[in-house]
Amino acid sequence: MRWDLPDFIQDVLPDEAVQLEELRRRLLDAFRAHGYRLVIPPLIEYLDALTTGAGQDLRLCTYQLVDQLSGRTMGVRADMTPQVTRIDSHLLNRAGVSRLCYCGSVLRTCPSSLTATREPLQLGAELYGHAGLEADIEVLRLLAEALRLAAVPLMRFDIGHVGLFHALADRAGLNEAAREEAFNLLQAKDISGLQALLANVEDRTAQEAILALPELYGGVEMLDVALARLPQMPQVGVALDELRRLAIELADLPLGFDLADLRGYHYHSGLVFAAYGGGAHAALAMGGRYDHVAENFGRARPATGFSLDLRELARGSLSKPAQLPGAILAPLEDDPALQGKITELRNAGETVAGMLPGHEATWKDVGCDRVLQKVDGCWTVVGLL
Repeated sequence: MRWDLPDFIQDVLPDEAVQLEELRRRLLDAFRAHGYRLVIPPLIEYLDALTTGAGQDLRLCTYQLVDQLSGRTMGVRADMTPQVTRIDSHLLNRAGVSRLCYCGSVLRTCPSSLTATREPLQLGAELYGHAGLEADIEVLRLLAEALRLAAVPLMRFDIGHVGLFHALADRAGLNEAAREEAFNLLQAKDISGLQALLANVEDRTAQEAILALPELYGGVEMLDVALARLPQMPQVGVALDELRRLAIELADLPLGFDLADLRGYHYHSGLVFAAYGGGAHAALAMGGRYDHVAENFGRARPATGFSLDLRELARGSLSKPAQLPGAILAPLEDDPALQGKITELRNAGETVAGMLPGHEATWKDVGCDRVLQKVDGCWTVVGLL
């Protein structure tokens, strides 16, 4: 009988598990050093709390079931960020800045790409309580540090601004359905489709500005082009000023700007970004500002942050786990001196595995390369033949 796993679901075997755990610990320790405190939300909770403020796309990604105790619809988390937002706004209830981090499995109904898993090991950091660009700069630098610690070569950060699109869509009078379609067309850079959608927009300035967005990508010099081509609106000016300041403050990082990149359109409210590197075609990490999500938990709270799949990050890493020494095999003997030696070795960081009868020729197969033997009356570690 074949014991198949569902499509896009994988086991994590020992060598990969060691790499993931080393990387998880390294990154969470770095986040803690920057003031981000670890939280562990539940794997499952009521569906409304899991998807509030995040739009229909997250709801479609979430597995749903009925709670046998309450009769209410529950969901298995597909993204931990709404949960962390709930913790900040509803449980911690702080007046000032709050920095939180997390790491855990999430489950999605569909993979994000043909090579992705439906069970990412999501790791992220969120900064709440500060609406200024300083917070966005901090989380971008923290993400860059995380990629450095993971030994993942960073190709570029792609930066966009959802606020720009919202301002232009408001001016064009687009309803929610038209915005949704415009979002999809912009992501695909489908100019002809966008032209057809906007054909009846009466405000020609707004129409031309939205049609210009797919062409507005490149380095910092593109921001001057955007300033000349987009209408002189307060929201547009603020967005371009934020992008320009970001370029100055993070001049040491490989930044690119794409004003048609609206990933997280339903969720984010301002700057959005994606990190590419490690040879992967898809983004290794994504994030941005989402100031309105906490309103759904009864408390408006500025927020910005990022998340990534630790499995994908590990695949892009140039660093592999240190080759640890094999285990030490301990005879199955009731000898207090032997038990004392085993305790001493384990306290020193060694792995000591107990011998079981009938497996004499198999211990090397399970990673034992040494054995405890009595030499001149003392238990001594020697090579396993």
